[in-house]
Amino acid sequence: MNPETKRTPELEELLIDAEADDDVVQHTPPHVTRPWLLLLGLILVALNLRPALSSMAPLLSEVSASLGLSAAKAGLLTTLPVLCLGLFAPLAPVLARRFGAERVVLGILLTLAAGIILRSSFGEVGLFAGSLMAGASIGIIGVLLPGIVKRDFARQAGAMTGVYTMALCLGAALAAGATVPLSHYFGDSWNIGLGFWILPALVAALFWLPQVGQRHGAHQVAYRVRGLLRDPLAWQVTLYMGLQSSLAYIVFGWLPSILIGRGLTATQAGLVLSGSVIVQLASSLVAPWLAMRGKDQRLAIVVVMLLTLGGLFGCLYAPLEGLWGWAILLGLGQGGTFSLALTLIVLRSRDAHVAANLSSMAQGIGYTLASLGPLAVGVVHDWTGGWAAVGWIFAVLGLGAVIAGLGAGRAQYVQATCEKR
Repeated sequence: MNPETKRTPELEELLIDAEADDDVVQHTPPHVTRPWLLLLGLILVALNLRPALSSMAPLLSEVSASLGLSAAKAGLLTTLPVLCLGLFAPLAPVLARRFGAERVVLGILLTLAAGIILRSSFGEVGLFAGSLMAGASIGIIGVLLPGIVKRDFARQAGAMTGVYTMALCLGAALAAGATVPLSHYFGDSWNIGLGFWILPALVAALFWLPQVGQRHGAHQVAYRVRGLLRDPLAWQVTLYMGLQSSLAYIVFGWLPSILIGRGLTATQAGLVLSGSVIVQLASSLVAPWLAMRGKDQRLAIVVVMLLTLGGLFGCLYAPLEGLWGWAILLGLGQGGTFSLALTLIVLRSRDAHVAANLSSMAQGIGYTLASLGPLAVGVVHDWTGGWAAVGWIFAVLGLGAVIAGLGAGRAQYVQATCEKR
């Protein structure tokens, strides 16, 4: 970093104590009576933040054929949950202030379970309504969990965030790889394959129940942060978050269908997606550590995005004999792009209050932008009747992410003012 942006120990302490709430920060360290139970609950909740997204992709062709969905409708089906991640994220701090973060997480886990069962049991209307509920639930919980990690594990925030991210990726991988075999095991029923993921949601709710009612008693001070929407650097961070996420959700939503179109079975395609996501466990931990060793993060951003694009083009165009190599390359790239997007939010913020608001901006606007990618893939496939033209979407999103990342990766702070309310 530049000398004027060097982080002091005091700033480090502020950064790890930041709340995920966009305008409320805890100032008194909480007392956690059973941290092991809280950690187990966090892991189980995080495991449920991707199965509702990645379980649909391997069955998308079968679901579309069963319900008579066009490619455009299938694209909307993959887009809707991602769109909800952005649209419903701003509700998280509002609900947390009203009911408490622990109660909200429990209630939204039950809403997630209801969305899963709705989309798997009530035809086309239920499919879309349940997908909306699931995406909204994931968007709200996804904002709250990092704040709980920072509040209750302040001294181990980095390690706990790594565990949380790994659990999130593991949940995505399990759902991508196991959904089709489960549907075949239970009589070739895609309904059961999708509905199965209500079980881990209910298990997570059961283990989270002890956290409800615990009062942390910390004194809260409200702050207002101004100027982010006028700051170019804040928009570059947001655009990088959104564009790399768009590629990620195209992979979740469409990669198995692309591979099935190239000759793989649904089970094989789901396993390729699952394997690629598992690889993300390693790069999501290593990429930020390596990026911090340089004077800024621009080189790291370019490298992981090139890996991502190489993997995507390989899966789309290269001979199938080398498919697993391209899938591994894709996983290495996307694990790095996602973790760097989260890292940039902290590094580009001067203090904890700005970091919390920049996080809200990047997730709310970024995920809304990200939802356009899966929709565009469905529309292009419907127009062309094939998958070859989808490569142009990969190229445009990847180039945009590199351009935004070159701005976001500079060792500077966003220009924003912070004042008490």
